[in-house]
This record gives sequence, structure tokens and C-alpha cells, in this order.
Amino acid sequence: MIKSIKAFFIVASITALSACGWHFQNGTLIPQELRTLTFESPDPYSEMSVAMRNQLQANNIQLVNSTQGIPVLRINKFRENDEVASVFKRGREAEKVLMLEVEASIRLANGESHPITAKVNRTFFDNSRAALAKSAEQEIIWNDMREQAARQLITKMVALEKQVKNK
Repeated sequence: MIKSIKAFFIVASITALSACGWHFQNGTLIPQELRTLTFESPDPYSEMSVAMRNQLQANNIQLVNSTQGIPVLRINKFRENDEVASVFKRGREAEKVLMLEVEASIRLANGESHPITAKVNRTFFDNSRAALAKSAEQEIIWNDMREQAARQLITKMVALEKQVKNK
């Protein structure tokens, strides 16, 4: 009887914890001043701009076109680069390091402009025997790196705003 009661409570507690629907809220750390932004980019349809826009919207940041009294997040430039990290015995590339660097700036409503950057590096094993599969895998890795860089920019933007408030 005691074993069945213990088993019932264990099953009930596991069920309650897994099915309660608890999850992190997106955008809870973002200050009210940055919940409405204007987003600018040299190429608004590039993969990096789309990833940044998606991350802003995922964090409940409203994007508007007006620049009057609203903070502006601008991607100044981004670089995607890959370098050979190792080679096979016959001299073919074996491993690459994929690097993404994004330079952006945030211009606050009071006119102050602050640069922020994000750097993401990943390694990629390049097997020349499966070129088509590796090409698709590499594109997935690049997309993931863009999303990670966009998240880093949002985090740095929030930290920057908190530093400016403390001045």
C-alpha cells in the first residue's frame, strides 16, 4: 500500500512538472524604451537582416518605420568568412572554421549612438565525397550562426541600455 502511494505521488509530481506549461517569457529583460525600434540595414533582404528581424519579433520588439524619437538599430556591416583549419593527407580541405562578424550600432532616442558587435565561430568538417549533403549542412550552420549573432546583438543592446541608464 505504501509503495503504491509513493509510486502515485512520484508519477503525479512528474506529470505535474512536465505538463504545467511553464516556460521562459521572451523579451522580459528588454527595457520599455527598447520595445519599439526602427531597424535599418544596408541590405534589408539579406539573410542576416531577416534573422535579426525574426529575433527582434521573437523578443516582442515592435518594429516601426518612423525615426522620430525612437531608438534605431542599424546593422552597419556583416562578414561571413571561412578558413581552412586542417587538411587531409592528400592536401584536400578536411575542416573549416566558419566565422561571422556583425557590426551594428544603436542610436538611442536622446541621439547617443553606441556600437555593438557579435562574433560567432563554428567548425565544419568538409568531406568532399558528400559534397551536396555538406553544402546543405553548411547552409544550415550559417543560418544558425546568423540567429545566434542576432541573439547576441539583442543581449548586448539590452546591456548597453542598462549601462546608459546608470550614468
